[in-house]
Amino acid sequence: MPTVARSLITRAFALVLSLTPFMAHSAEEIVVYSARTEPLIKPLFDEYAKSSAVKIKFVTAEAGPLLQRLKAEGKNTPADLLITVDAGNLWQAKQEGLLQPVESKVLTDNIPAHLRDPDNQWFGLSIRARTIVYNTKKLKPADLPTYEGLADAKWKGKLCLRTAKKVYNQSLVAMLIAQKGEAEAEKIVKGWVANLAAPVFSNDVQVMDAIAAGQCDVGLVNTYYFGRLITKKPQLPLALFWPNQESTGVHVNISGAGVVKNAKHPKQAQALLEWMSSGKAQEVIAGSNLEFPANPAVKPDPLVAGWGPFKQNTLNVSQAGQLQAAAIKLMDRAGYH
Repeated sequence: MPTVARSLITRAFALVLSLTPFMAHSAEEIVVYSARTEPLIKPLFDEYAKSSAVKIKFVTAEAGPLLQRLKAEGKNTPADLLITVDAGNLWQAKQEGLLQPVESKVLTDNIPAHLRDPDNQWFGLSIRARTIVYNTKKLKPADLPTYEGLADAKWKGKLCLRTAKKVYNQSLVAMLIAQKGEAEAEKIVKGWVANLAAPVFSNDVQVMDAIAAGQCDVGLVNTYYFGRLITKKPQLPLALFWPNQESTGVHVNISGAGVVKNAKHPKQAQALLEWMSSGKAQEVIAGSNLEFPANPAVKPDPLVAGWGPFKQNTLNVSQAGQLQAAAIKLMDRAGYH
């Protein structure tokens, strides 16, 4: 055999040998695209590694860019599982054809129906309530209203809100539309705008700072923002209030996940998703960001539990996505920007 031919065969054989371990390793590795940041998901995956031989690689980014990336990659995507925040984003991923249905008794047993896609393409993993925060030096719980009540003229010059550009507020208004109808929801949002004590803020922390400083008396925030702030500054005169306990319940949203439509390892991705819906994983997911576990059998972090029990709105959170476009238009008409 000529020397050149022998050399080529030797190199090819060496290449096969070098790739064999990689291919074996890849079969035991899944890729997660996550809109939750590394500090929130790495402890979770580290915990999974204790009981599974499957390795997890993850990519973090904002929800929008991740969905665009999945669309652009199509069948060539390396992603097996998508984790993101807000039911509106999960609904959008389903609409774009980026997820696949998962038939799993574990998931349907662990995650209440209103916190998962009706077609089982995504499942809530943690709950954040968007509720009222108030200045304890100015108000008592008995003084506080419902979401609708914040539109009453008695709150004029006393309300602070975050910008309407944030998906959390869009989802809240979408749920108002679902329950009240568009005309009534618009009337409520116009009332909020009329009662503002200051121009809208860019984030929830600024809303709470303004309330604590006396610039306004009440506002709407996600519970985990409150938890983070109070952990750092326990002396602030702030507390949470659970509105609508005699009617629809507190507005809740989720972080959640779904198996990617073009996943190369769908069974392993489903196994990870099932594990995330139970036990220790739920404690890590919720506790790492001071949220509530989506699985009602799992207890929340003691700080979160200290905020007290509440009735949550059980309208399926997919409505936040279905009515998001209508909510954005309504908020614009109402002058809420």
